[in-house]
Amino acid sequence: MKKNIYSAICIIMLLAGLQTSCKKGFEDLNTNPNTTPNALPQQLLAPALVNTLTVNMLRNRSFNNELMQVTVAETDGEGAVFRYDIKNTWGDYTWNGWYQQLTNFKDLYKIASQPLTLNKGYQGISLICQSWIYSMLTDTYGDIPYFHSNEARDSLIYEPPFDRQKDIYLDIFNQLETANTLLNGAANVVGSSDPVFNGNCAEWRKLGNSLYLRLLLRLSGKAEVSAQCIAQIKKMIDTSPSSYPVMTSNADCAILRWTGSGYLTSPYVNNVREQDWRSPAIGLFFISHLVNWSDPRINISTFATSGFNRWGIAQGPNGFDGVPSGYSPGNPPTKESYFYSNTSAVSLMSDPMTGMIMNYSEVQFILAEASVKGFITSGSAQTYWETGVLAGLTLWLPTWPNPVAAGVPSPAPTTASTDFRNYLTGANISWNDSESVDAKMERIHLQKYYALFLEDYQQWFEFRRTGHPVLPLGPGLLNNSVMPARITYPLYVQSANPTNYKAAVASQGPDVISTQVWWQKP
Repeated sequence: MKKNIYSAICIIMLLAGLQTSCKKGFEDLNTNPNTTPNALPQQLLAPALVNTLTVNMLRNRSFNNELMQVTVAETDGEGAVFRYDIKNTWGDYTWNGWYQQLTNFKDLYKIASQPLTLNKGYQGISLICQSWIYSMLTDTYGDIPYFHSNEARDSLIYEPPFDRQKDIYLDIFNQLETANTLLNGAANVVGSSDPVFNGNCAEWRKLGNSLYLRLLLRLSGKAEVSAQCIAQIKKMIDTSPSSYPVMTSNADCAILRWTGSGYLTSPYVNNVREQDWRSPAIGLFFISHLVNWSDPRINISTFATSGFNRWGIAQGPNGFDGVPSGYSPGNPPTKESYFYSNTSAVSLMSDPMTGMIMNYSEVQFILAEASVKGFITSGSAQTYWETGVLAGLTLWLPTWPNPVAAGVPSPAPTTASTDFRNYLTGANISWNDSESVDAKMERIHLQKYYALFLEDYQQWFEFRRTGHPVLPLGPGLLNNSVMPARITYPLYVQSANPTNYKAAVASQGPDVISTQVWWQKP
């Protein structure tokens, strides 16, 4: 009985939207609307963004990277994610963290909709951020509370129903349409309230439509909504591009750049010990392609500081080498490369760029796939793909191909520049228009895999959708060597919201990692 009461209290607190304690530096922002009835929109945005990215970054490191062979833990213990051994408590942190921040973004929208604080900019930004979080939630768990989530405080709905993923996605599309309209010509919001775009509503509009493209493509293979999604993609790119502006350069990337000061200190610094940061080995799949391509993001000759590189990867005894993922228990391979900790000159642990929401390179690979599949006719798949590859390089190396240490910025390279053509040729990865659709998908998604580096669970979501890039299967994998299709619901949801939990399981399938979510099912 005590256990059930405690669980019920937990879920009530979550869906009522009670805030987590403020981070250092947030005090002046008065971020808690429950104790600050006169909070302004500009006081709510930054904390919600930072807290959402904290959840994303910590789980990207410990969960996504292990599933997707970026890193490989050296352990024979239970719960080794790289072996598809997923504990039934893995889902608690993202569920709690994302729903808590949805309360903040919903409050932002509510306050920005009141007559005295009316602000279309904050309204549109809020809808984009809600869509972003809800999409991650439903892609992680499947059916989730959506239409009546976070309503315990205002509407006394303590046990919200679970909504079908199809209905959630279609409403997210509506929300992104509304955001696009709200932000069309909207005045910029307070710059200091926005650590992503410094208040620029036109940039937020590009992010919203770029996110729209990501989610439309995710459903484009689902028969019952395929025609609708493809038609909207075509409208956005071919028919009415001026009505749906998307990212057009790396300057449009949605990145919360950590300054290292106060609340803008990287969550990796605040939440991960240095020894834990450098503990996992780099996965063989992740590092081998970069080595074969002589990729400048890990090419030490690009930098004057010997031994360091842009992604902060240490060389092992055999140089840049990795550990094969999914190895059998009892015989762990020798650790080779690993990520430097933040005491190093170059380390992702403290890097300003790790607050990745979405980037231009990903958008170009979305368009490359849409072109290959005939969804759009503007542009060519090759141009989109090459632009995506180049954008991925120059996002991390703005002065490429000149060494950073030289201090002489080179002219911005183009896909036609000699340096870039030489890079493609030397890496033996040039576009081949005579390949099959499947071969082109592999070529697109192998590069997209690196573009999605550090972006929450997006590598995992895209692999589940496409099966690309093809990952090697180690002998120690569980779950019949099949990539997990979802994370299970938090255990306390079963006792705090039993009726709706049981209805969701009856509709979607057993609450296990092998049950596919709606968009994955044939």
